[in-house]
Amino acid sequence: MSDAHPQFLAVGEQPTSRRIAYLRSAGTTLGRPGIVWLCGLKSEMTSTKAAAVSAWAADQGLSCLRLDYSGHGQSEGKFEDGTVSRWLEEVRAAFSRLSEGPQVLVGSSMGGYMALLLLRSLLAEAPEEAERIKALVLIAPAWDMTELMWQNFPSSARRDIEASGVYLRPSRYGDGPYPITRAFIEDGRKHLIGLSSFDPGRPVYILHGLQDPDVPWEHTLDLVAHLGGDWVRVEAVPDGEHRLSRPEDIDLLLKTIARAIS
Repeated sequence: MSDAHPQFLAVGEQPTSRRIAYLRSAGTTLGRPGIVWLCGLKSEMTSTKAAAVSAWAADQGLSCLRLDYSGHGQSEGKFEDGTVSRWLEEVRAAFSRLSEGPQVLVGSSMGGYMALLLLRSLLAEAPEEAERIKALVLIAPAWDMTELMWQNFPSSARRDIEASGVYLRPSRYGDGPYPITRAFIEDGRKHLIGLSSFDPGRPVYILHGLQDPDVPWEHTLDLVAHLGGDWVRVEAVPDGEHRLSRPEDIDLLLKTIARAIS
C-alpha cells in the first residue's frame, strides 16, 4: 500500500470520536514478531525513520503497522486538542484492533513514551494483550514528556499557559511553533512513570544521542532507574542528536530491531 493512501480507524465516542490514519503491511514469515511504529510529537508515519523501518520489515517478511496520532499527519483532529490520554487511547486501539500475534514496539521520542504507557496499561488491565509485546525499541524516549517540558520552559512560557491556556513553543525542525496547552500539561500528570516504577517484563532497547538538545541523555538514565528488573539495554550515540535519522543512525536502529526480534 502506498504511503499516500492510508486506511482509517475510528477511535472514541462522540463528541471526541476521530478517524486515525494508519498504514499496515502484512508479514510473510509465520511465527516472527511484527513491528508497531510509534511516531514522535509532530512527526508522521511517513517520516524518514518510519519509512525505513517499514521497508526493512518488508524485506524481512515482517508485518509493520504505523499510525498518525490525531492532529498529526493524515489523521483527523487539531494538534492543540491532543493530550497524552487521547493519543494513548489511539495507540491502544490500533495495537488491539490492527495487529495480531507477537509485536515489537518501536517508538521515537514521544513514541517511546507511548510504547511504555501502552505496555504499562496492558500489564495492568489486559495481561493477555501485554503478552503479545515481545520487546520495546526506544529512540530518545521522552517519557513523562509534559513534566519534562514544564520543568524546562522559561517562566514566561509557564505564565502564558497559566494565563491564556497555551504557549507557542518554537521548534528546531521547521515545523513549529507547537501550541502547548494547559490541558495537555495537566492531562500528562495522569500518566507519569516517574511516580512509581514498573517491571516491563521483556527487553527494552534504548538508543540515545549524546548531543540531544530536546531530551537529555540523563533522562534516559533516570528511566533505567525507574524500570524494574534487568531488562534495559542502552546504547549511546556520541555524535547523535535527537532524531537519530542519519543513515548511520537508521542502520543502528535496524540492527537493534533485529536483535529485539531474534
